[in-house]
Amino acid sequence: MYWDVTAVKAKPEYKIYVETEDGRKGIFDMTPYLDHGVFKELNNINYFNQVGILFGAVTWPHEQDIAPETLINEMIPVQVEP
Repeated sequence: MYWDVTAVKAKPEYKIYVETEDGRKGIFDMTPYLDHGVFKELNNINYFNQVGILFGAVTWPHEQDIAPETLINEMIPVQVEP
């Protein structure tokens, strides 16, 4: 779908850079999620940096994921990767 994530990169301070299929680019802040449920494991920065994409969603190896709809609604738009 047009909102599928096509690129993701871990950034400092538990943020991720994201690009979507429709050309949107932005920074998504994961810090509000880090103290909740399955996302607690992301507090380990080495694990956090293992971010990837599976079926258009941002994911980590132990099946944590952020839906593309959440990313689009909460990310701060940027023109180029900071």
